[in-house]
Amino acid sequence: MNVRHLLPGTALAAVGLLTLTACGGSDGGGGGGGAAEGEVTRVEGAPEWCGTKEISFALLDGFGGNSWRLVTTESGRDEAAKCPSVTSFEYADGQGDTQKAISDIKSFASKGVDAMVVFPDAGKAVLPALTQAYKAGVVTVPYRVDPGGKAGENYDAWIGYDFAADARNWATWIEANVPDGGNILFLGGPAGNSQSTTEYETLRAELPETYQFVGEVPFTATDWDPTKTQTLLSAAISKNPDIDVIVSDFGPTLVSSLGLFPDSGRPIPALVTTDGNALSCFWADQQATNPFPMTTVTTGNDNVRLAVQVAIAKATGGKVPTETSFEGPVFEDSVTGTPNPVTCRPELPGDVYLSAELPGEKQAELG
Repeated sequence: MNVRHLLPGTALAAVGLLTLTACGGSDGGGGGGGAAEGEVTRVEGAPEWCGTKEISFALLDGFGGNSWRLVTTESGRDEAAKCPSVTSFEYADGQGDTQKAISDIKSFASKGVDAMVVFPDAGKAVLPALTQAYKAGVVTVPYRVDPGGKAGENYDAWIGYDFAADARNWATWIEANVPDGGNILFLGGPAGNSQSTTEYETLRAELPETYQFVGEVPFTATDWDPTKTQTLLSAAISKNPDIDVIVSDFGPTLVSSLGLFPDSGRPIPALVTTDGNALSCFWADQQATNPFPMTTVTTGNDNVRLAVQVAIAKATGGKVPTETSFEGPVFEDSVTGTPNPVTCRPELPGDVYLSAELPGEKQAELG
């Protein structure tokens, strides 16, 4: 998979407000993060979460160095651009350095940015900085990774991702397409990560005992790295004569590894995973010689959009969304074609995620 370097954030041009309308009621927020109080307002023609107060906005990553983050960052910028009240947009990449991520949060708070959305890769290590920004009056919204703490005390809101919903969708598909039970190999991310752990626990609870997990439990830790995935999958094939289903919570890392099955004289198992253009094109290329069924859920780039909506609504006085976590839908199903058949766009890079709201063509331009 071609991994592109993340571009620095760009500023949105200041734009004039359109005619303003009032929407009645409170913003549903509160706390010390600067959320508007009283009547909710809305910029006419803009989303209802776009209030009338002009603000500066920042999007911060703890680590921005892969194609998924590149698309996610652009998705956040695109969502913020829907609100004319956002007069400036800034971005910072913590580059995997916890101290830099902490410094970035403190720096934007000191500069007086009105709202920030933070991907807190370092988890609880950045909680004091988030709390400091929140208490300084900055609308502060971490998302996807739980930093600990509590909304209303340490930040305005935490916008999570419903990984259990992904696992429930996978379990439903497994029971429908591998109905007699079987052996499941779950290839997850780094050891102990909460995403893969939640997915395994949900799968185990949803599936009857006729389905057994092979390999490491709760999951084989690949770090979502293609090279490590290939090494671990090779070992799993050697140890397990029967693997009926592979579960992976980042499907594109499997592209260079699934060929190990036909190389070993074995069929590629049924695959339940997340989407990526490289994976969909691999599936298409294999159908004539090594066909296998596959379903994907969205890779979740649009989790950031909900976080951006909440932060901007609280800072501008718009209507705050009621959702507190992002639930990614099923994206592809090779068996039913619902909601989409497996979709390969060979003219686009492999590291494009067609489940994202951001069009594939725009994703391709980012690198």
